[in-house]
Amino acid sequence: MEYDKATAISIEVGMQNSGLAVSLAAANFAANPLATLPGAIFSVWHNISGSVFASIRRMGAERKVKVSVEQ
Repeated sequence: MEYDKATAISIEVGMQNSGLAVSLAAANFAANPLATLPGAIFSVWHNISGSVFASIRRMGAERKVKVSVEQ
């Protein structure tokens, strides 16, 4: 799979998983509203770590292009 597509899919899957966790907890544990807390915390963490991951992948892609241009 291409580098750009792999990066986009990695980030998108994490975002979908965090949203799914919150909605499943809200639907199945309605009596305990704190059940949604882990999913909500993961959503925040995913936004932070996803941005860092995307930046790292972008730097890697830029280095790859730079090396191939120099050769």
